[in-house]
Amino acid sequence: MRDSSPGALAWIEEALAALGRRGLERRLRVREGALSPQTTVDGRPLLHFGSNDYLALASDPRVVAAAVAAVGELGWGAGASPLLLGHTHQHQQLQDCLAAFEQTEAALVFGSGFAANTGTIAALVGPGDVVFSDQLNHASLWDGCRLSRADVRAYAHGDCQDLARLLDRARHARRRLIVTESLFSMDGDLAPLAELVDLAERYDAIMLVDEAHATGVFGASGRGVAEHLGVAERIAVRIGTLSKALGGVGGFVAGSRALVAWLVNRARPYGFSTAVPAAAAAAALAALQIVRQEPWRRTALLQRAALLRARLAEQGWDIGPSCSQIIPLMVGDSGRAMGLSQALAERGLFVPAIRPPSVPEGKARLRISLTYAHTEAMIETLLAALGALRSSWQRG
Repeated sequence: MRDSSPGALAWIEEALAALGRRGLERRLRVREGALSPQTTVDGRPLLHFGSNDYLALASDPRVVAAAVAAVGELGWGAGASPLLLGHTHQHQQLQDCLAAFEQTEAALVFGSGFAANTGTIAALVGPGDVVFSDQLNHASLWDGCRLSRADVRAYAHGDCQDLARLLDRARHARRRLIVTESLFSMDGDLAPLAELVDLAERYDAIMLVDEAHATGVFGASGRGVAEHLGVAERIAVRIGTLSKALGGVGGFVAGSRALVAWLVNRARPYGFSTAVPAAAAAAALAALQIVRQEPWRRTALLQRAALLRARLAEQGWDIGPSCSQIIPLMVGDSGRAMGLSQALAERGLFVPAIRPPSVPEGKARLRISLTYAHTEAMIETLLAALGALRSSWQRG
């Protein structure tokens, strides 16, 4: 039973009840033990398909050892923002290694990928400028657009003709910024980066690409979809995260020295937040080295994902436009998505239901997130459960 909310907050209980009636209320779950596909959630052993730890590095002994050693040497908290001596040798080494990895002049580490997106967009554009954002961009990109106070215009998902039309109408703007994810986190499809870069160059626009779900997974060296499509060097602002395939915490921006210097001075989430602990930077360094030295992790992951997508399609599931390790099972209704997720949990599997506002109304789904740690046997277990549920789900 919820605590009663006094006075000005009395409306919250009814608002939460309304969310519950629509199947949209979120509740925290408790996971026990180190992150792995075999885990315990709310006291129940489950086979887990809900993690973004794509390369299974969050619990890798080499990454853990690097963090432990750094804690022993430097303690845990950074103690201050990067501009007030929260920046250590480990942070600088990580930024230098990220720049080398991304083949850019410089890189800058933020407290999270969310902070990197919001801070960078708001630092690059403002009143008098126009931002063009894919309709299905992550909330952090949309929040950055709104915080910038620039004129924000949405273009239809992946639709370069729609974007060209909007760009043509904004020739008067002081600056133009095109913002997109490279690998969309809820649909698992790729942005048409080559065409987007062509438009950016034609209309003298800044191109910003968020590689959060692609860093470490796509590209010959793991730099992401931009590398995979051969356009990385034509993108002025490349954003990634340390919290998904690299298994840690934080986000980063890679680009020119001038860009990074500007963000140090003008990105508010960077200058007004305590730096990530030096141990987190040390762990990210270890993970980055593994990404470079063990390319078979991403190769195996994408091969397994392709096979899983094919098998799901054979069973009759709608997997949308996915071409990656992120595979949606399109359901539509939020209540039905929750019911399907619960039915899987009763069979010992955790596959999260994704509902509005994470996705548009009527687009609820289950989101399968495949990782390198998922074995063929685990995938077969998932397929067997989904196959058994398919006919009853259709009738429901």
